[in-house]
Amino acid sequence: MKKAYLGIDIGSISTKGIVIDENNNTLADSYLWTLGNPIQAVKNVLNEIAGKMDGSYTVVNIGTTGSARKLIGTVLGAQVVKNEITAHAVGTLSVVPDVKTILEIGGQDSKIILINQGVVMDYAMNTLCAAGTGSFLTSQAKRLDLDLDDFASLALTSENPAKIAARCTVFAESDLVHKAQIGHSKADIVAGLCRAIVMNYLNNVGKGKQIKSPVVFQGGVSKNSAVVKEFEKELQMPVHVDPNGHLMGALGVAVLCKASKEETSFDFSITDIDFVTKGIECTHCPNNCEIICVYKNGTLLDAWGNRCEQGAQK
Repeated sequence: MKKAYLGIDIGSISTKGIVIDENNNTLADSYLWTLGNPIQAVKNVLNEIAGKMDGSYTVVNIGTTGSARKLIGTVLGAQVVKNEITAHAVGTLSVVPDVKTILEIGGQDSKIILINQGVVMDYAMNTLCAAGTGSFLTSQAKRLDLDLDDFASLALTSENPAKIAARCTVFAESDLVHKAQIGHSKADIVAGLCRAIVMNYLNNVGKGKQIKSPVVFQGGVSKNSAVVKEFEKELQMPVHVDPNGHLMGALGVAVLCKASKEETSFDFSITDIDFVTKGIECTHCPNNCEIICVYKNGTLLDAWGNRCEQGAQK
């Protein structure tokens, strides 16, 4: 039996999965939309991965990361559940060992990770506003009647990007409409949006941070070459985008779970099991805790959210 390790990154917009061998070589991977249902998204990812797997390998350890890492970690019986900062840092270091700065712009949040000699020294996240994230770009593309795949190519044709205020999604949309109404071309508006995303990121998430090369840019927005170009222009240094940058969180947690001695034999038929989550409000004390219960085929698997023993679920 050859050992393999599974990493799952469950985000608000997309869910990523990867299986690696003992030398960190990729055996199979998947990238699908979460669509507001992380459990079903993970089932879909696992089904896709199972179809790509070499039958000579057995998954012995599982790791989860992302915003739904605890929920999916419980469902899959994961040995390792890690935050996104750790997972992205480990994943990136396994591919770019000398990386010093990781820029990441995902579907609904952004982060920056500063690394020195393979150790995370500082980080920052922006999760309060979706301005400058993937969902922001998607909504603006729809407003402009553009396919997201054509967004970057159109932006790169602009010679005079419009100035768009992107500190807030509401103001950005208002400014975008205004620029269109007074006659700015669609190419200039799109280019202005790409630049605004970069400036918003550097002035918020990257504020006060010392960005050093090598710089690696990750997340769905990293696929936008116009945004990459603006980062390089503003930082005055090369910005590396790995073709598999969208999988770095999943890769990182897969690498981390290799160290776990608690090995098992993962059965991909888990996708046939019925998992249900239920939110309840505990009224046993003034805290009124919101408790999340996870059921496996009708049986309580785990629960969390209570702040005292009175809210413990049995």
